[in-house]
Amino acid sequence: MAVASAGIGAAGIPPGRLFAALGLADGAPAEVARDRLILFSIRLPRVLLAVAVGALLATAGTIMQGLFRNPLADPGLVGVSAGAGLAAATTIVLGDKLLGGFGPEALPLAAFVGALGVTAMLYRIATREGRTSIATLLLAGLAFAALANAGTGLLVFLADDRQLRDITFWTLGSMAGATWPKVWAMLPFLAAVLVSLPMIARGLDMLVLGEAEAFHMGVPVESLKRFAIVLMAGAVGAAVAASGVIGFVGIVVPHLLRLVIGPAHRTLLPAGVLFGGLVLLIADTIARTIAAPAELPVGIVTALIGAPFFLALLLRQRAVVGL
Repeated sequence: MAVASAGIGAAGIPPGRLFAALGLADGAPAEVARDRLILFSIRLPRVLLAVAVGALLATAGTIMQGLFRNPLADPGLVGVSAGAGLAAATTIVLGDKLLGGFGPEALPLAAFVGALGVTAMLYRIATREGRTSIATLLLAGLAFAALANAGTGLLVFLADDRQLRDITFWTLGSMAGATWPKVWAMLPFLAAVLVSLPMIARGLDMLVLGEAEAFHMGVPVESLKRFAIVLMAGAVGAAVAASGVIGFVGIVVPHLLRLVIGPAHRTLLPAGVLFGGLVLLIADTIARTIAAPAELPVGIVTALIGAPFFLALLLRQRAVVGL
C-alpha cells in the first residue's frame, strides 16, 4: 500500500517511473528528476507520516480499551485530542496578536503541550492516595472534552477567514503539511511506543479479570495504569501535533483486529501498530485523490468510514444483549 500510495496523486508516477525515481531502473533524465523531486519531497514524507500517526492512534485506542475494559473507549473520549485541538486553535487565533506571529513549529508544539496538559490534570483529578480511578478519569475526560470543544467554538467565533480555515483543517485532520522534520520528530514517539508494548501486554490481559484479580496475580496495577495513561497521552499528543485531530482510528482498528486475531494484547498491540498505519494510509490516499487536484481532510474520510462501523457495533451489541 505504501508503494501504491507513493505513486498515486495529482501528479501520478507510474510503477516503471517509480522504480526509476528510486534508482532501481533506468529512465529519461528529465522524468527521473521530476519524479524524484515529487517522491522524496512530497510523497514519501506523507506516506511515512500517515503510517506513524495511524500506528500511534490505533495503539492508543487499543491501550485505552484494555485499560478501561470497555470496547467503546476511544483516545478522543478522555479529552486528550480536544485539549490538543484547543491549544492549536488558541495559537492560530491569538498567536498573531499576542506573539506577533509564530513559526511553523509553534502549532505542533502547542498541540502536544495541550494534550499533555489535559492528561496531567486528568491524572491529578483521578488519583487519590496513590490510586487512580479509571471511572473518575473517564468522567473527568468527558467534562474536559466538552470544555475544550466549547473553547474551540469560541475561538472559531473570534477567528477571521484565514484563521477559520486553518482551524477547520486542524480540527478535521490533514497530512498536507507532511515534511521530513515532522517524520523525524515522530520517530522517537513511535519507537517509545514499540519498546513499551511488551511491558504492558500481560498486565492489560490480566486487567480484563478485574483490578483485584490482576493484583493477586502479580500485576502492579497502579504502576501499570500510570504507565499506560502516560503512554496513551504521548501517542495521541504526538499524532495530533503532527496531523491534527483524526477520529475513529482508535476505535475501529482494535475492534476489527479482535474479530480476526482475538483479544490477547501480546498480538493485538503489535498488530494494531501495523493495521493502524495501513488504515490511515488508505484513508489519506483516498482523501488526496477522490477530489484531485483538491484534497479532503483525512478526518472526514475516517469519520465517513468509522461512524457507520461504530453504529453497526452498537446495534450488534444490542442484539447480543437481547439474546
